[in-house]
Amino acid sequence: MTRTTRPTIFTVQADRHLVRADQPDERHILVRLTAPEARRSTKATAPARPGVNVCFVLDRSGSMAGPKLELARYAVERALTGLAPQDRFAIVTYDDRVELVAKSAKATDIAKHQALVALQSVDPRGSTALHDGWSRGAETIKRRLDPKAVNRVLLLTDGLANVGETDPQTLAAFAADLRASGLPTSTFGVGADFDEALLQAIADAGGGHFYYIEHPQQIPDYMTGELGELLETVARSVVVGVKHAPGLRVVPVSPIAAKAADLGELDVLLGDLVAGQDVELVLSVEFPAASAVGAQTTLFFTVADRDGVLKADGCTVDFESADAAACKTEKPNADVERAVAKLKVAQARQESVRLNRAGEFKRASRSLQSVAEFLAPFDDAETQDLRAQLKVEAEQLQDPMSELNLKSIHSRGYNLSRSRDELGRARRSGRETPVKRT
Repeated sequence: MTRTTRPTIFTVQADRHLVRADQPDERHILVRLTAPEARRSTKATAPARPGVNVCFVLDRSGSMAGPKLELARYAVERALTGLAPQDRFAIVTYDDRVELVAKSAKATDIAKHQALVALQSVDPRGSTALHDGWSRGAETIKRRLDPKAVNRVLLLTDGLANVGETDPQTLAAFAADLRASGLPTSTFGVGADFDEALLQAIADAGGGHFYYIEHPQQIPDYMTGELGELLETVARSVVVGVKHAPGLRVVPVSPIAAKAADLGELDVLLGDLVAGQDVELVLSVEFPAASAVGAQTTLFFTVADRDGVLKADGCTVDFESADAAACKTEKPNADVERAVAKLKVAQARQESVRLNRAGEFKRASRSLQSVAEFLAPFDDAETQDLRAQLKVEAEQLQDPMSELNLKSIHSRGYNLSRSRDELGRARRSGRETPVKRT
């Protein structure tokens, strides 16, 4: 079957266009972006995809004994089959010691075979020096860092960082530094004993993705799924640019990194996008009190990537100052309100997990009940399915819950707020491939 290549789709819309003239006000903007299905280049000799440069960093502490480590080995074996000779890979294992199992090498058949033979001798032992293992993996890639490649550290653990550097803020800052050097980090948490807040913070700061793996049998699916996305990358280092009047304050509501490019300019860092990926980004715009009714302002949006793959015209959003009566009668944009509501659901899910762990069961339940009611006006099937799911979770949170179930709720919140499906995959219209549940 021939698949039609879709162009880049880039749209911007506001929840309302009127703002209060007599007092400060806030509006929300929804940015939607769909990546093309294939890379475009004016050069006939250009490769169909950029090369991949990846390091697998595997926890081999004592808690990984049994199926976890066996399946982590198998996950690497499966992942390596997808790499071509143009790609590079390395393997690092860690407990309270760090070992370079396979140095960075081209993904030839011989190199893959030698790496897998070496990996078979890795046994579980010791504690969890997460930072040391991760930094060794990053160092291994950085020695061969290719600015034209998709570079990534894949960090897997089933436990708490308890040897070496363990401070969450320091680890997140390290992830951000790696990202700035062109090396994102994705994290994989297995089972009930790892710190999901830490792995999420590392992935967010590091420009990668966080995956919750409930059962060891799922390790190969999640790890090969992430590598599969790297192999389908069509646009690297994607940035949504916003130009606005200096008197406005524009910040992401979505949990996506951003930086002020200049006075009145903001760059939102979306990272790499895969073929056909759909992304939603919500921004908040804070307006000071305007001088007069009828004052107008315009925000201008652009999208760009490192290689010039994304081709889309810029978009504008106009706002006008008005009196309170006019603002009250303006009908809000349902799509924008729905996107804002989903972000509230994501926040409430993670807050409810914290409250349940603290023994505040009623507050944890009410947190989700309230956002479920907030979704009531939206009549589309997807939102109503989400509302039904929240009601079930709210009921469960009235009592102590297992760590596995709490982590599941937490990860659903993470995925919902980052344009990823319930299993952590990039959302891609019409391209849903099931991941096996165990």
